[in-house]
Amino acid sequence: MSVVVDSLTKIYQSQKALDEVSFEAPKGSITGFLGPNGAGKSTTMKIATGYISATSGTILVKGIDVSSEPLQVKKITGYLPEHNPLYLDMYVKQYLGFVASAYGQKDVRKRVGEMVELCGLEAEQTKKIRALSKGYRQRVGLAQALIHDPEVLILDEPTSGLDPNQLVEIREVIKSVSSEKTVILSTHIMQEVEALCDKVVIIDKGKIVADDKVQHLKDERREMKSYTVEFEEEINVELFEREGLEIKPSGSNKYAIGGEEDPRKIIMKVAGEHSLPLINVSKNEQSLENVFQELTKR
Repeated sequence: MSVVVDSLTKIYQSQKALDEVSFEAPKGSITGFLGPNGAGKSTTMKIATGYISATSGTILVKGIDVSSEPLQVKKITGYLPEHNPLYLDMYVKQYLGFVASAYGQKDVRKRVGEMVELCGLEAEQTKKIRALSKGYRQRVGLAQALIHDPEVLILDEPTSGLDPNQLVEIREVIKSVSSEKTVILSTHIMQEVEALCDKVVIIDKGKIVADDKVQHLKDERREMKSYTVEFEEEINVELFEREGLEIKPSGSNKYAIGGEEDPRKIIMKVAGEHSLPLINVSKNEQSLENVFQELTKR
């Protein structure tokens, strides 16, 4: 494995931000790293890139311990943080040249040109970063993360602020470079994970709650809340819970109802016995978003 996280713990005073976090990210694949706000995603990424230290546990990047050799890890790691720090008064090409020089690139001009083309910055390359939209600033951030051709790429919300067309373009960039690199991608966009990621790790309250291939996760929880039922008015959910069904509000007088077996007969039975006027019963297609919500419900 290219990145191995083992029993990682981070404590801020009395708060445990990470609690024995362990997972692996293989080479040549994209690992989605998901979780609600405050779950510990960014903290894990900052430790993995050597920006902050762990309280205990280890992260090995290509066999190198981040805690003991952070500079070596930074040489082979590209990092785009959630809050993209850029030198706003520098021009795009100037900034990328500065980053390339800092990494000791031999042909700086050539490498900057390659990154400008790869990240779609041709029209913006002579502008000051301050003048760029948020979407183009994200592109510049991705370019600086890739400019030294890192073996490991860690991206925290890389498509934040992009319009739909830019989303597709940046996804293609990430996909194209992933075959030869280890990519860890944090995002809140579930469609992005399904489109890009080979496996997914879900963290909640500092603990790993899932670690598997995307399709496996969806298959394992196929029966979860499989029907959305709409009534004319608000109902007493206990009527369905007494029958062994899972029920959760999902909108105005709408409820997600499911069970290990097809719940429709029980839904009709309860509705008939208690004179609950039904408007609609529709089957929910399983999605990663459903799985995420179920695993991180609070």
